[in-house]
Amino acid sequence: MQKSTVRALNKSESIKAEKALFKAIVSLKTPEECSAFFKDLCTPAELTAMADRWRVAQLLAEGKKSYRDIHDETGVSLATIGRVARFLTHESYQGYRAILERTKNLPLHRH
Repeated sequence: MQKSTVRALNKSESIKAEKALFKAIVSLKTPEECSAFFKDLCTPAELTAMADRWRVAQLLAEGKKSYRDIHDETGVSLATIGRVARFLTHESYQGYRAILERTKNLPLHRH
């Protein structure tokens, strides 16, 4: 029986694959399509981690709760909350900020 070898994409292939993924995501038209795509693409744990980070970003952007309060409400670790906060305030990507601005009039979905 032949052993399979794992081959990671080289940097150029990885960048192309990432761009193709983002193009696929942009093509999604409804929350239901997004849900189906991400449930196919991600493990339940990966999807939960992304949803948790998004929830934390929303709560941090509201500016009404401490890290401890957010941790108590969501169960997300203080380290993850701090990481999300850093990306909200210090990192140059501004991905969270762009989407928070675009969705600011949508209600937060409470559990």
